[in-house]
Amino acid sequence: QVQLVESGGGLVPPGGSLRLSCAASGRIFRINAMGWYRQAPGKQRELVAAITREGSTNYADSVKGRFTISGDNAKNTVYLQMNSLKPEDTAVYYCNVQYWVRLGVRNDSWGQGTQVTVSS
Repeated sequence: QVQLVESGGGLVPPGGSLRLSCAASGRIFRINAMGWYRQAPGKQRELVAAITREGSTNYADSVKGRFTISGDNAKNTVYLQMNSLKPEDTAVYYCNVQYWVRLGVRNDSWGQGTQVTVSS
C-alpha cells in the first residue's frame, strides 16, 4: 500500500502563486515518475505536469512558462510551483505516482486531491 500526502492548495488572487507538494510513502521499490493532474467542475481530469526519475519533464500547454515541476528522489516527493495563476487554473489538483512494487512490477497511486481556487 502506498500513501500520498498532498499539501499547499488554497485560495489565491489572479497573478498569485502557490506551491503544491506530494510525499509518497509505503511499499515502494522505486518511483519511476510523479505528476500532477487537475479536474475542474464538469471537466475531465487532465495532466498538468509530470517528471521522471531521471528529471525529464512534461507540461500541459496551458501551464508552460508559469508552472514548474520538481522532484526529490531521496524524499519521494514532488513539487509544483505555480506562478501567474489564472481563474481557469481553479481545480482540484491530484498527485499521481508511478512506481515499482518490486523489480519490474508496476503500479500507480493517486492522492486525495487538494483544492486550488484562483479568484479575486
